[in-house]
Amino acid sequence: MKFFVFVLTVVCFPIFIGAQQTTEKFVRETNYQLYLPEGYNNDTLTRWPLILFLHGSGESGYDINKVKVHGPPKLVDNGKKFPFIIVSPQSPVPNGWDVETLYQLLQYIKNKYRVNEKKMYCTGLSMGGFGTWALAMKYPDEFAAIAPICGGGDTSNAWKLRNIAVWCFHGAKDDVVPPIGSENMVKAAKRFNNNIRFTLYPDANHNSWEVTYNNDSLYQWMLAQNKFSYIEKAVKSSKLKTYEGSYIGPDKDTVQITATENGLIAKPGHETVPLKTAGDNLFFIQPDKNMDIRFVYDKNKVMGFLFLGDRQLLYKKR
Repeated sequence: MKFFVFVLTVVCFPIFIGAQQTTEKFVRETNYQLYLPEGYNNDTLTRWPLILFLHGSGESGYDINKVKVHGPPKLVDNGKKFPFIIVSPQSPVPNGWDVETLYQLLQYIKNKYRVNEKKMYCTGLSMGGFGTWALAMKYPDEFAAIAPICGGGDTSNAWKLRNIAVWCFHGAKDDVVPPIGSENMVKAAKRFNNNIRFTLYPDANHNSWEVTYNNDSLYQWMLAQNKFSYIEKAVKSSKLKTYEGSYIGPDKDTVQITATENGLIAKPGHETVPLKTAGDNLFFIQPDKNMDIRFVYDKNKVMGFLFLGDRQLLYKKR
């Protein structure tokens, strides 16, 4: 018994002998199927479009071959050739996708393979449809387009999809995930985005993904979509002058707006942030970031501006 206690002490509590802290690393393993398009290995210059495919709950677990039951991985396994890099991860659990893990996987793939970051797409079915909506709303800077199938999501965050092309699919007779989930998301997203399509199959039940993924028009549509980027436009200086003034936010913080020849300058506290013009009342900070300022009018009078970033914040003009 004394020997057991000695071994337990030495093996399990070595930090008390030397340093009081050690640097450790926790690595979470994510299995995924990878498809590289024909010609990828021979052409070392071309950057390729990417599809991230998210499976449904039935394919969860640790048998990676289950991922090939549906969708693009199934088609690849049956010999179909795609002009995309296709990444098909496997969720270990059947109760939803871990959005943070998917984001980290995307960063890894972008660093390891020649990905065209202007042509990145996400699609998924059932649980993967929910995951597609959630990932795009959490990280809208990543994708040019998404194609969620028989899913749903948090409609209060649909405004984050304002710069992403969406083609949503659902079966009208779906008795597993009612179509109202997709209908609500599409309706909410359309308030901020005109590039939204919705296909409701009148006779399809839950398996609305088979007809969707077997239709080449989906992949042609994807390839036609490019990641959004704000485009700087010229606006008359007299128009810019109307936005000058002091604005107060929801947390009582203030932002001073002044006009320049090329746009506006925002001064929140001691910072100075140039705002570039994308339209009469639309301004951006960086062209490739989903972050902008939209001025609000009432009877042709500027009443404030709406800041859209990670949150929606309304600043009222004093």
